[in-house]
Amino acid sequence: MVKEKYIIKAKEIMRGILMDEFMRRAVQLAVDNVKNGGEPFGAVLVKDGEIVAEGINETHQTFDISGHAEMLAIRRAQESLKTLDLSGYVMYASGEPCPMCLGAMYMSGITEGYYCASIEDAKEYGLGGSVIIYDNFKKSREDRDLVMKQMPIEAGQENPLEQYVNRNG
Repeated sequence: MVKEKYIIKAKEIMRGILMDEFMRRAVQLAVDNVKNGGEPFGAVLVKDGEIVAEGINETHQTFDISGHAEMLAIRRAQESLKTLDLSGYVMYASGEPCPMCLGAMYMSGITEGYYCASIEDAKEYGLGGSVIIYDNFKKSREDRDLVMKQMPIEAGQENPLEQYVNRNG
């Protein structure tokens, strides 16, 4: 057990980033989630050295595919703070964020994050969906596994994008 701790610490030092209290919390949330029947993902959102929100993967409870740890931490923070802008916040996730969670981080203004297990690590344990999606994003739209086709606005139909611009000046 002691030897294993030293090996882990040596790997952390070699990577140049040491685990801190926030990542330890994200990992503990993930461990607790597994014990409660969920997947091994936890996330902690931090601002100025304080935990603002936490999340675990709740898809097994809510049957909501967007119920990922990072998404829930972001939702909880935005709701409690009444803002969409999380600039200056830092995400700590037990696993590398999937494309959906990474997109939410971008869209909310988060510019810094840390993760413990990579998507490749997760794939080794049977959780490889993110690897597939990230690989798909490298392909042209036409060559992706999910076929998406554009249907343009019809002539004379109200355009919600134009309405948005007109409303917001």
